[in-house]
Amino acid sequence: MIFKAFNKPQLIKYIISGTAISWFLGCFFILKGYGVEVEIAWPDALAFTGLFLSGIFVLELIFGFYIPKGTNSWLLIIIPLFLSFVGAAMHGFILKWLFVEETNYLDLLKNSFFLRWAFLAIPEILISVMALVVSKLELQEETQKREASINELSREVELNSIRQQLQPHFLFNSLNSISALVVSQPQKAREMVLQLSDFLRGTIRKDHKVWVSLKEELNYLKMYLDIERVRFGHRLHVQINSDESSMDMMLPQLIIQPLLENAIKHGLYGLIGEVDIIVSTFKEQNYLVIQIENPFDEESSPSSGVGFGLSSVNRRLELLFGRSDLLITCSKEGRFMVTLKIPQLK
Repeated sequence: MIFKAFNKPQLIKYIISGTAISWFLGCFFILKGYGVEVEIAWPDALAFTGLFLSGIFVLELIFGFYIPKGTNSWLLIIIPLFLSFVGAAMHGFILKWLFVEETNYLDLLKNSFFLRWAFLAIPEILISVMALVVSKLELQEETQKREASINELSREVELNSIRQQLQPHFLFNSLNSISALVVSQPQKAREMVLQLSDFLRGTIRKDHKVWVSLKEELNYLKMYLDIERVRFGHRLHVQINSDESSMDMMLPQLIIQPLLENAIKHGLYGLIGEVDIIVSTFKEQNYLVIQIENPFDEESSPSSGVGFGLSSVNRRLELLFGRSDLLITCSKEGRFMVTLKIPQLK
C-alpha cells in the first residue's frame, strides 16, 4: 500500500536502498559523536537499520490488507508506536547480548531507549499517514474511473439510441409513402421499395463509431434523395454544391440525412409548386462546414426548427464533441438555413 505511491518497481528499490544507507550512516555517526567505538557503533547502527526496515515492511503488510478509517483512525498511531517499541526493545536485547562486557556502552544503550523508540516511532507514524493518503487517492481514482466508465457507457447507449431512432423515423415515412403508391402508382411503389432496400443495406450495418468521408456520406444522401423523389416527384429539386477540398474530410455517418429530411419536410409543408433545396459543403479552418437551405411558409411552417431531425443531430454532436455550438439555424425572407460544423479530429 505504501509503495504503491511509486509506479516504478526500480524506483522503489532505489528508495529502500537509499533510505537504508542514510539511516545506517546517520546512526553510525551519531554513536561516534557519543564516543562509541567503531567496533560497537557499526553493529549497533546495522541492527537499528534492520529493525527500522523491518518495521516499514510490517506496516506495508498490515496496511496492504487494512487501512484504519473513521473511529478506528487511532490505530494509525497505536500500530506504529507498538511496532517501534518492539523494535527498540529487540535492538536493546540484541546489543546487550553482543556486548555484555561493555558496561559504558550498556549504560548508554539503557539511557537511550526512549530516544531510539522515538527515532523509530516518528517515521513509522508518518508512513502510516502516508498509507492513509495513498488509500484515499486510490479510492478517489477508482471512483473517477468508475464515473468516467458509467458516463462513457451512458454516452454510447444514448448515441446508439439516437442512431436507432433515425432509421425507423425515415423508414416509417418511406413505408407510408409506399403504401400510398401501391394502388395509384404500383410501378413507383416497386421502385421505391428497391431503392429503400439499397439504402438500408448500405447504412444499417454501419458502426455508429465509424466516421466516413464526405464523399461517402454524399453517396448515401443521393440514395436517400432518389427515394424522396419518388415520393414527391417533380416538386423536389436538391442542389448539392461540394467544395473539392472538403470531399475527403470526415464526419459521423448519416449526420446530414436527418437535416436534409427536415429541410424537405418543411420545404414542402404549406408550399405549392417546385421546391429548391441547396446543400453546400466546404472547409473552414479545421472544420467541415455543411449548410442546408430550404424555403418555408412563414405562416404555416415553424421557423424555429426544433423537430426530431435538428434535435437528434444537436444531441449527437453534444455527445460526440461535448459542444452545443456546432449546429446553427437561422431564417430570413422565407428561407431557412441550417449550418453544421464538424471538427476534424486529425
